[in-house]
Amino acid sequence: MMPTAKFADLEGASVLITGGGTGIGAALTEGFLRQGARVAFIDIAREASEALCDDLAGKLGALPLFLHADLRDIEQLRAAVAHAISEHGPITVLINNAARDDRHNIEDVTREYWDNNQAINLRPHFFTVQAVVEGMKAAGGGAIVNFTSTSFMINQGDMPAYTAAKAGIIGLTKGLAGALGPYGIRVNAIAPGWVITERQRELWVTEEGLRDHIQRQCLKKEIHPEDMVGPCLFLASDAARMLTAQTLIVDGGIL
Repeated sequence: MMPTAKFADLEGASVLITGGGTGIGAALTEGFLRQGARVAFIDIAREASEALCDDLAGKLGALPLFLHADLRDIEQLRAAVAHAISEHGPITVLINNAARDDRHNIEDVTREYWDNNQAINLRPHFFTVQAVVEGMKAAGGGAIVNFTSTSFMINQGDMPAYTAAKAGIIGLTKGLAGALGPYGIRVNAIAPGWVITERQRELWVTEEGLRDHIQRQCLKKEIHPEDMVGPCLFLASDAARMLTAQTLIVDGGIL
């Protein structure tokens, strides 16, 4: 269920979301549209992203700007950001959400696999910030929200390249907050727990595994993509105007 709270300062804001076509990203795209923001999102999944746009146009009467790009290609990323700025004006809210949590054994990881994993899960966070930051400075401020994960916090062992990237995002968040704070730009992170997306259900969810995980949570419910929207809206809004360099853990209270 989408949050009912309204953040007046997000109405008309120029928002860019990476990986905004599916999963958590699709919920974020809808959530910011519901706030009246001008939303652009970058995604490599063309068919799913176009279907999301059609769905939102029918449901909300509002259409996000879909930008097809592979975030591993920095020039494609920069071109997509430039397109978003040309359509909606300087980005004042950036949500670095894109990720791919493939499982992998230590023995099977090659140098190429490692580099590709970081090129999806960590590197674009920095270069998307780099592409929007001058506009934020000119606007007198902005909000950046980087999605990390609790996977490295709970010592999840079946995707070490991914958990390394997600830990790196917290370091990047804190470093960027220090660098950009003097310009009125806030940088925070959200660390989701196990969010049950369609991808998770198709690939990794089992009845027993999900039951056991929920039993470790203080809140005994599945976490859904929509549960990430409220925390993200809060961090993006001026309700959090003195909050930066922080990581908000949204995991149902893992014990």
